[in-house]
Amino acid sequence: MVSHVDERSTLSLPVRHSTARSLISRTTSSTTPRRHRHARSHHGGSSQPAQSVFPWFTSGNVEIIITSGRKEQRYLLHKLILSQCSGFFEASTSEGWSRSQPEPSTQSFQSGALARIGEDEAATTSFTQSGPGSQVGDGRRWRYELDWGSSEQDIPMLVQKDASSSLFGGDEGTSQPPPVRNKPQAPQSGFFRSMANFSAVNMQHSPQEPVDDVIRDYDNLFRIFYNYPPALDAVYIATAYVECKSLLQLADMYDALEVVGPRIDHHLLRFQGRLWKQIAKYPPSYLKLGYLARSRVIFSEAMVHVVGQWPAGANQLRGQIDNPVMELIEDKVDELEETKARVESRLFRITLTTSRGDRVTPHNSMLDWLAVSLFRQWVAENTTPPPAPILKDRSRPGSTRNSGQNAPLPPPPINTGRIYRLLGAGSQAYLPHDELKRFLKLRPEDYNRESLKKFERRVEDMKILARDAVKPLMRSFLELDLGRDGGGLPYLTCTRLDDADFPWDD
Repeated sequence: MVSHVDERSTLSLPVRHSTARSLISRTTSSTTPRRHRHARSHHGGSSQPAQSVFPWFTSGNVEIIITSGRKEQRYLLHKLILSQCSGFFEASTSEGWSRSQPEPSTQSFQSGALARIGEDEAATTSFTQSGPGSQVGDGRRWRYELDWGSSEQDIPMLVQKDASSSLFGGDEGTSQPPPVRNKPQAPQSGFFRSMANFSAVNMQHSPQEPVDDVIRDYDNLFRIFYNYPPALDAVYIATAYVECKSLLQLADMYDALEVVGPRIDHHLLRFQGRLWKQIAKYPPSYLKLGYLARSRVIFSEAMVHVVGQWPAGANQLRGQIDNPVMELIEDKVDELEETKARVESRLFRITLTTSRGDRVTPHNSMLDWLAVSLFRQWVAENTTPPPAPILKDRSRPGSTRNSGQNAPLPPPPINTGRIYRLLGAGSQAYLPHDELKRFLKLRPEDYNRESLKKFERRVEDMKILARDAVKPLMRSFLELDLGRDGGGLPYLTCTRLDDADFPWDD
């Protein structure tokens, strides 16, 4: 049944009663039919007039203010969610560290509303319970502000402030609802003139103000806490790396890597092929990022590159990453060196046999022995650094002026990855037909067409044996497609990480 208001009783009431009656009718509007219900969304059946969405939840009890330059971003969030996602908020809102304030008195709030509206107690109570001042929880409030410190070297950090000066405090202008007017004020004379001038401006050509990095990082952090997707670049992987790195460092400050890391991992893995190429270009950087994000795929991919070209990236990692990661790198480097030593030892033990099963020697098969000697000489030259040249000291005795100038330079590093890939490829990848022909011509008495064919067959037998010997080094545990030639990488990619190797699973 729909109740109708008596017009005579309404006309006899003072003006302030009609105003309060209009407020009461808003709370009971769900029982009266309405035509226009668009632009009103009460998710979950809530009847609150103020919309409770990120970043401002009317049921929140933690106020956070992020200020960077002239820009300011305010949040009203929930202590329960912040404590579950961040160890910083869990500790700072605990009993020992908290500077929370009790909830403002409901009676004083109702008396203020009665003074403004002039209605009975029941009507005022129904208004205050549905207004934005209603909160849930244990009645405590917290307030945080971003403190930039006293010097440029200081890292900006959230600092807990006294909640009495915030919107939760006893300030009458902020704790009480705004005054209710019977009718809107008449527009001023200059309003229409200013709107006419405003409409003449071409808004499409106005430059959009860039978002501050600090505000962006904090906004992404709180978005992830509430299971909202972070605003990260999805087109340019270099920009996405910078944004993800900054966000991870912020999450590390507030002990929230377990919540933020999977989001970063999911965002970067969407780049797929472009991500693998970027990791190959900057393996130490992505190793640190994968470690912070707890990403097994990114961490493993970067670790293969770091171990393969070690110690090239040592200066970028020492002192910048935790000791368990450095110990893991050193262990994997030692494992790779041991594998290479076993393979090299096996390569130098490769030999040929005669039809009787005896090892070839210059006495029983000179041509076969030359094939073995040529192969071993090629392996030794390509896997061993050249000896340092011996330079005579031309300076006068007792003179140290030119002692540093005549010091021999260290030999260049050997591209072992390329050498082992050549051995793994076999065939004409190394020691081709022309080189074998030039070598055999050094002995004119042994050079002819038949001896050249036999010599090539015996060298090919050595290559087949060498291909089997280097198989442990030919495996690649990269997501990056290297192709048949190894993608041109000058190092080995056979490092493998097991489930027990990841340093964050201890």
